[in-house]
Formats: sequence, structure tokens, C-alpha cells
Amino acid sequence: MHFPTHLIGALCLAAAQCAHADLILPAPPELQSGYRTALQPVHATQHMAAAANPLASEAGRAMLRAGGSAIDAAIAMQMVLTLVEPQSSGIGGGAFILYWDGKRVQAFDGRETAPATVTQTLFLRADGTPMPFRDAQIGGRSVGVPGVLRALKLAHDQHGKLPWRDLFTPAITLARNGFPVSQRLNTLVAGDPFIARSPAMARYFLDQQGRPLAVGTLLRNPDLAQTFERIAGEGVDAFYTGEIAEAIVANVRTHANPGHLSLNDMRQYQAKERTPVCGPYKAWQICGMPPPSSGGVAVLQTLGILDALHRANPQRDLASLPPRATSSVAGLEPAPLAVHLIAEAERLAYADRAQYLADSDYVPVPLKALTSPAYLAGRAAQIGDFSMKYARPGKPEGADLAMAPDRSPLRISTSHLSAVDDSGQALAMTTSVEAAFGSHLMVKGFLLNNHLTDFSFIPQENGKPVANRVEPGKRPLSAMAPTLVFARDSGELVASLGSPGGSQIIGYVNKALIGLLDWHLDPQQASNLPNFGSRNAGTEVEAGLTSPALIRQLATWGHEVTPMVMTSGMQIIQRTAEGWSGGADPRREGVALGD
Repeated sequence: MHFPTHLIGALCLAAAQCAHADLILPAPPELQSGYRTALQPVHATQHMAAAANPLASEAGRAMLRAGGSAIDAAIAMQMVLTLVEPQSSGIGGGAFILYWDGKRVQAFDGRETAPATVTQTLFLRADGTPMPFRDAQIGGRSVGVPGVLRALKLAHDQHGKLPWRDLFTPAITLARNGFPVSQRLNTLVAGDPFIARSPAMARYFLDQQGRPLAVGTLLRNPDLAQTFERIAGEGVDAFYTGEIAEAIVANVRTHANPGHLSLNDMRQYQAKERTPVCGPYKAWQICGMPPPSSGGVAVLQTLGILDALHRANPQRDLASLPPRATSSVAGLEPAPLAVHLIAEAERLAYADRAQYLADSDYVPVPLKALTSPAYLAGRAAQIGDFSMKYARPGKPEGADLAMAPDRSPLRISTSHLSAVDDSGQALAMTTSVEAAFGSHLMVKGFLLNNHLTDFSFIPQENGKPVANRVEPGKRPLSAMAPTLVFARDSGELVASLGSPGGSQIIGYVNKALIGLLDWHLDPQQASNLPNFGSRNAGTEVEAGLTSPALIRQLATWGHEVTPMVMTSGMQIIQRTAEGWSGGADPRREGVALGD
């Protein structure tokens, strides 16, 4: 089945089909740049690092070889990603980190915060209607206080083994000596019309004729090298105060689309340690990020609903519905009934996400009620033989029903990295600048985020406030879902994984978890598997990797199917009898490396 390129990713669940205008699906947050074939899982006995670019994975492995911890590897990888994958993450953005020290799981929240002087009308036009996404994104208006460095330092203070300074060496060397422009970076630059309108970005990413730098071009970033040297030598305060902070604030406030960020906002930012959300799925314990991320809750809800389904009806056990071999480059395709059940469970989880989830420092979030077995069993009872098409939020015990559903845009440009070290400590970290290339403000060699556009543009509806509305100091809702998996009987770490992909991250992580745990796929097979699911707006399947037969079968069950580009970027590290096995998403350029 062929779909014209200009329609893939923009196919609407048409107005005649979709009763909710706000559910029109956007294009994916990052363009596709190919699908790598013949990838095999990587095996190691001691340690492993997995990131979205080989140079970042090499930096992580170098730290592990030097006796570093998983957080040491993550810091080195994030600095290199700031350089080589600037469209997705960097020190101008935010991150969520899950960490296993061998005894407990910790959650470190490095999500951006809204400046102190923002108002709920930040993204409303004069007539009270929401701005078009690009009008809100480009420039200073969308920039939140970057949080990734504070979160990494908070985790390093507790679990770092190597000196902070040493963790920047690979990135500084690459920034000074140069790195070859990859096919993916070239593709993303070529597809972005706003780079040419940003003088700093144009000088860096384009040649003298205004064309994207060719693949293989050696790209140096001495400004970023200098920035890294300051942060390495002076600590993170060198970023949040002084010359770097002054440059960030000046760029935000003097842009044609100015923002509210101040030096005081920068100086006062703090990363937070939060309690992870953990819950059972069959023989495993799944741990994820709590609010302001919705990822951990939505993944636990989806798996809990699916677990309740199979308890009520053994024929709906996903373990008995494995994927089948196909002639597509993915090599496998999920069974139609599995897609039906997972999509319906995700529909229910996304309905609750929109109604109840936001920054829990500002909004009461009924975490225990949303993930309780009894509540999820009640949600599962709504799944039948035919698609419900659109799910309504449930009514968990103690929930505040005085809020209106979220209407934030469904797009985030992101990266994921995982690591396990010699002592068995492990990390799953998802990191982001929001849309591709963030706000398009380039300061001292790095890009600033546009994460404030993750807030609902509409602060209230029908007189009810939206939980994820803009408020001073608040952290916007996220779908990022770094995940750690444990065996319930032994407590042993089983896997570290996560993916970029905007609001589709939840579905990508669900697919990988079910692939690993129910279908016994190796990490590479789980990454390769075609993407599918529902964000409570029809059923999405990955164009080019999904057969017409699967689409037809779903349609007979009432699904309104949208084939679309689904640019996941999964990184998976899984325990094996010999040590570790790693897989990287064929849709991007990442690798897992280990010894």
C-alpha cells in the first residue's frame, strides 16, 4: 500500500471520522532519514552504553572503560549529543533520568521551568485564539529554563565515580577537531526552513551558498568547546550564572518573538529528585518517570490494562499473539489482535493522561488511583471486539474532575540513552529540546529549547482550567518515558530502555516492552518491529512497514487507521545469561557499544 510522501504523517483522522477537532494528528517531530537493515544485537559481558549517535556511544563506553559509573557515561554521551545531534537534545534543554544503584531506583527531574513572569495567555493571540505552533516555537517566547545540566550534576553528586571535568573531554575534543556531518543531521537541516532565517544557525549549518553542509563535511564548533570547558572547569554554576546565562537571557529577550526568561530564573533553577512510579506487569516490575512526565504513568496504565485483559480472558494474553515474519525490511509484523488490544489500552491511558496529568507541584495528580489494579481492571472491561474509537477519561478515586482536558501540541524532538556499568548500576535517560532544533536560538554553540510549547496553549475550556496550563515556575507535561525493568521474584535488573518521538514515545516504549517480555524478542528485533498504537485519535501504523492485510483487518474491527511516519529512536540494553545485549533503532543512527 503506497501513500504519497506529502500525506504521510499529516493524514488526518478526517473531520467526518473524528468528532474532536483537537485530535488531528501532526507530522512527527523529526523527519525520517532511512531505515537501516541487517542490524544485529550487540553483546557484552562487563558494561554497555547506547546512544543516538555512534560518537556519543563511544564517549559513554570510554567512561565505562575508565571505571566510570552509568551516570558518568550518560554525562559524556549527553555532551557529545549536544554537538552531533543538536536537533534533538543538548545542554539548552531538559531531561528525565531513572537511575538504579543496585539497591533502589531514583528519578531525577531536569525538566525546564516556565519563567516567573509568564501568564496563562503566553500562547494566545490578541483575539484569544491559540497561536499556530511555529509562531509560538521560533524565538524566545517558547524558551524554558534549561534543566539537563542540573539534573546530571545532581545524579553525579550521588553516583559519579570519575571527576566531573573528565566527562567533558570527548565532547570538547570533537567540538575543537570537528566531526563528520551525518546523513541524519544533513536530512534534518535540509528539511528545516527556519535555519536560514537564524543568522547564527545559518553560519553554522549551511555552506556559503546557503545549502546544508554535505554529508561527511568536517564540522567544528569552537564556541561549544569553550562553553564545555567553562562548565567542566567551574561546574554547572558557570552555565546558570555569569557570561553564559547572560548570553542566553539576552538572546531570548531581544528576539523578534521575545520571551520572559531572566537571570533570576536561571539562577534559581533546581533539578528535583522524585519518587519513580513502579508497578507490576506479569513476572516483572516496571519503573518509569512520575509527573511532570506522563510517560511512566501511561506505560503502567497500558500494561496494567493489558494484564487485566488477559486475566479476564486467556485468549487475550499477548504472549499467545506473537508477531509474524514478513517480507518487509523490519522482518516482523505484529498480529492484528495484538495491535487491536494494545491500541485500545493506549486509548484509555491517553484519555486519562489528557485529563489528569501535569506538574504535580501545581496540580493534584492521583497517581496511586490511576495505576491501581482495580481501576485498571475497570478500564480494561471497556475493551471489546471492536474499537471504541475514542476513549473518555475514567474516574479514579480521589480525582479532581474540575479540570478540562489538555490541548497541548503532540510533538517533541528528543533523544534517549541507556547505560549499565561494571558494578551493575544502570541508567535510562530521555533528553529533549522539544521540536527539531528547539527554539532556533543558538547561543555559544548550543541550541535553546522551546519546551514551553509543551504546555496547553488554551488555559481553560468551558470555564474549567486545563491542568497543563502555563504558570510561572511550572514544568510542562511530557511524554518522555525512560524505563527500567526488574524481575519481580529476584529484584534483578532486566532492561533499560526508552525512545524519542513526542507524544508517541509512550506507544514506542509499550511496543518494545511487550516485544521483549511477552514475545521474547531480542533488543534489536524489538527495536525493528513496526510501530503502532493510538493516542486516542484513531489507530496509527507505521507506513511502509505495515501490510495492507493488517490494515484491512483492523478496519473490520472498526479502527480508523492512519499509516504514518513514526520516527522512533529506541535504545535498549537487556540482561542475558552472559551479560548484556543491546539494540538500536534502525530509523535513526544510534548504536549500543560494550565490552
